[in-house]
Amino acid sequence: MSEIAIKAEDNLSDDPTRRAPLVVGDHDYGSITDRVSTLVERPRTPPAWYVAIAITTSLTGILFLAIGYLIVTGVGVWGNNSPAFWGWPIVNFVFWIGIGHAGTLISAILFLFRQRWRTSINRAAEAMTIFAVMCAGIFPGIHIGRVWLAYWLAPYPNQMSMWPNFRSPLLWDVFAVSTYATISFLFWYLGMIPDLATLRDRATTRVRKLAYGLLSVGWRGSARQWHVYERAYLLLAALATPLVLSVHSVVSFDFAVSQVPGWHTTILPPYFVAGAIFSGFAMVVTLMVPARAYFGLKDLVTIRHLENMCKIILATSCMVGYAYGIEFFIAWYSGNHFEQFAFINRAFGPYAWAYWIMVSCNVAIPQLFWFKKCRTTPWIMIVIAIFVNIGMWFERFVIVVTSLCRDFLPSSWGQFVPTPIDILMLLGSFGLFFTLFLLFCRYLPMVAMAEVKTVLPHGDDHATDSTE
Repeated sequence: MSEIAIKAEDNLSDDPTRRAPLVVGDHDYGSITDRVSTLVERPRTPPAWYVAIAITTSLTGILFLAIGYLIVTGVGVWGNNSPAFWGWPIVNFVFWIGIGHAGTLISAILFLFRQRWRTSINRAAEAMTIFAVMCAGIFPGIHIGRVWLAYWLAPYPNQMSMWPNFRSPLLWDVFAVSTYATISFLFWYLGMIPDLATLRDRATTRVRKLAYGLLSVGWRGSARQWHVYERAYLLLAALATPLVLSVHSVVSFDFAVSQVPGWHTTILPPYFVAGAIFSGFAMVVTLMVPARAYFGLKDLVTIRHLENMCKIILATSCMVGYAYGIEFFIAWYSGNHFEQFAFINRAFGPYAWAYWIMVSCNVAIPQLFWFKKCRTTPWIMIVIAIFVNIGMWFERFVIVVTSLCRDFLPSSWGQFVPTPIDILMLLGSFGLFFTLFLLFCRYLPMVAMAEVKTVLPHGDDHATDSTE
């Protein structure tokens, strides 16, 4: 990066009201295309990528071996037992669904609000959404026990007269998550078509030309194609926007519509949505900070992009902290002794250690983002983001386990203890997620070239960068 670019990023101007540029350095359309395309076109893959993919694929292999062992042996290999029939599988499911929310919010909602700073990070965030939903979808599928009878869940006429219970929020999950995955994939793929066509036109081998040619579905960049493309993109953004609110609200109904103390509360839907956006943005920061450094994308993914994400993490952290506090108020105000005990037990019972890890990571540590130094220093960002992801996993653990282990009758109380299979499946799900993300970084454009070009100073002569 040139000296001028470094100054633009680190110390923009003596005027504190002036915003940082979205693209630093002396870039034009051609240089942006070269910068992003060469990451895919490089003839030799860096050794560090092979080391990373070896580690993540090993963890992925462990995941599928553990799933095979589960199917052959039975769900008794998990720590799930009476009364905690839901354990880490459901914790992992809710966690991964939450991770996927930032991608849709960055892509769809910020697009509809014309937030121009989304352009350099939306592609990676959208990919993260797809991969997180794939990881999440594994756990309900294997949680049913007899996986070979999963077709019983489908609503088709059969001789046993068995039908899914359409009044169950578990079935609502199926529709919500599958719709979310479908729209998110279409949105991600549609946005890549112009860039895939660029890679097709630049391809030097027959295999690459054929592969990217098929994926770009005949894109030629004509005025009519751009017109149809932009309308379709806007339509998918409009369809995806309500899904950000509805999907995790439906996931929260798995708990909120029950009678279990600690779950039966109306604050769970907005609380879950805020927590999902919170954890999702933390994962985007966790991925993009090392990616921009390793792949040389500091000119395109600037400190301004990262700082804006840190501000959203700070805002949603305050929402989540408010929800933690209001839960105790609702329990006290309700006069319900079971609800009051459930929350006192969370904070001071046998799983108090998990509760205070959750509060520390989700409420206390993100407050460091009030300081500009923390919002603009990459290594501090990634440390805080990792703590946030740890805290959000523990949030789901606290919600699921503490309420089930101690409900109405002391005679039915129990203790949940995870098994090695639980731990291996959690690690394996991270392995699958990072394997998919590494493959994405290697073979697909990480940054939306066509969109980044629109935020260049000469990309839109009439544009004023009035959005933060």
